[in-house]
Order: sequence, then structure tokens, then C-alpha cells
Amino acid sequence: MDLFIYLFAALFSVLNPIGTVPIFVGLTQHDSQKERSRISLWTAINVFIILLVSYFIGQYVLTFFGISIDALRIAGGIVIVNSGFSLLSGKFNKKRGINKKIENEAQQRNDIALTPLAIPMLAGPGSISLLIAFYQEHHEIDEIIISSLAILAIGIAIFVILKSAHYLARILGASGIVAISRIVGFIVISIGIQYIVSSIINIIKGNLM
Repeated sequence: MDLFIYLFAALFSVLNPIGTVPIFVGLTQHDSQKERSRISLWTAINVFIILLVSYFIGQYVLTFFGISIDALRIAGGIVIVNSGFSLLSGKFNKKRGINKKIENEAQQRNDIALTPLAIPMLAGPGSISLLIAFYQEHHEIDEIIISSLAILAIGIAIFVILKSAHYLARILGASGIVAISRIVGFIVISIGIQYIVSSIINIIKGNLM
């Protein structure tokens, strides 16, 4: 249960589906409730598939390119910290690759579940590198099952949040969403720094031994 909660909390902080609510509302403001539900479902499915593939296949990508796990953790930590600072400064949407041109193009398309919603708004470099590094430390059968369930739970949470996005936007308001995003941003920064610090310690120990 501790492993499940840790991975779920870490992914939720990095993906920050609450911060996606205003963009989802803007992109689906002219859609019917049925269409919003469909987009929410497929966004969640796409994110789940992307995260699951990253978790299981990511290590082989590292091996192919000769990248060490500590190097990945440091790079991922920097990306995660950058996302956290973006959340704190209120520039998260721009940092996730969503500008006015992309938003306008997305509004003209029928299906936005894969891009820009699943990628890059939700499943980005931070969450992918987090999962690759996580697999290196937790790859026993029971840990893999628990981790897969945590990823599934994230997908379900994304579906529920996006499906309720228009309602949440009315309840929380812009200021409420910003406040939650900045609290999450602080947690994200802490996760990224922990990744960087632990990797540096491992590198130092490896060189001293």
C-alpha cells in the first residue's frame, strides 16, 4: 500500500490533472456533454498506455542509448523541478507546450484526446523519466503489479477530473485552481530535487568505491 500511495502521489503531482482543467474547459466549451465524456475517457486511456509503456519499455531505451539510470534521474529531476517552478509561477500551461496557436488548432479538430491533452499536457518527460527510474528500483513481480495498479488509478483519476472539469471550474474558480496548482508545484519541486540529490549521492559513492 505504501508503494501504491507513493507512486500515485508522485505521478499525480507531476501530471497535475487539476492544472489541466482550465485548458480542457477552453478546448471543449462548444462540445456536448457526451463528447466531453468521450474526450475525457480517451485522454485517460492514452495517458495510461503512455505511462505503462514508459514503465516497462523505458529501461530498454536507456540501454540502447547507453544512458545510466543516475543520468536519467538527474535529467528527469531537472524537468520535474522546472515543471514545479512553472506551477508556482503560474506559467505551467506555456511550459507544457500549449500556446495560443496550438490551442486554436486543437479547437478546430474533432479529437484532442491524444494531442494536446495526453501529450504534452499530462504525460510529459517528467512523468516518463519518473517511471523509468522507478522501475529500476521496483521490478519484483508484486511491485510491478502494484505499480501497474497505481498507473491505472491515475488514469481513472484523470478521467474523473476531466469529466467533471466544467463543474470543477465553476466551483473552484480560477483562483482556486491556481492555488491548488501552486501547492502541487511545491510538492513537484521536492520530488525533482530528491531525484537529483539521490542520483548525485549514488554517483559519488560509485566513484569512491
